[in-house]
Amino acid sequence: MSVELSTDLELDVAEQAAVRAFATALSETVVFQTFEQAATALREDVVARCAIDAYQTRAESLRALLTLGAVSTEERAELDRLRRAYEEEPAVIAYLAAQHELVSLMQAAGDRLSAQIGLDFAAACGGGCCG
Repeated sequence: MSVELSTDLELDVAEQAAVRAFATALSETVVFQTFEQAATALREDVVARCAIDAYQTRAESLRALLTLGAVSTEERAELDRLRRAYEEEPAVIAYLAAQHELVSLMQAAGDRLSAQIGLDFAAACGGGCCG
């Protein structure tokens, strides 16, 4: 696993080593490996990718109407049908489940880090506005 830090924050050698150690430990977890496998399977699943692309293409074509609340009942039904079609694909189901587990693991790690440093790590690292 390759970790690239793309922030304006300069880390000292010890901090860089800690980040690398964390990334290595994370990459060795079953949860992360399952997520990686699910992501690969989804990328390689032509049927699932086509279903996702069909939904995204149609949603994009309706974006302005959706924003204005001017989508017809038929168009809304078509969009819903396309969404259900991709959501029912086994590769999508597996990916979303693996993603959920990875997010849970990362939240638990953030909670543990917060307890160790005595600071709400998630809040301290979160985005500025609307995050």
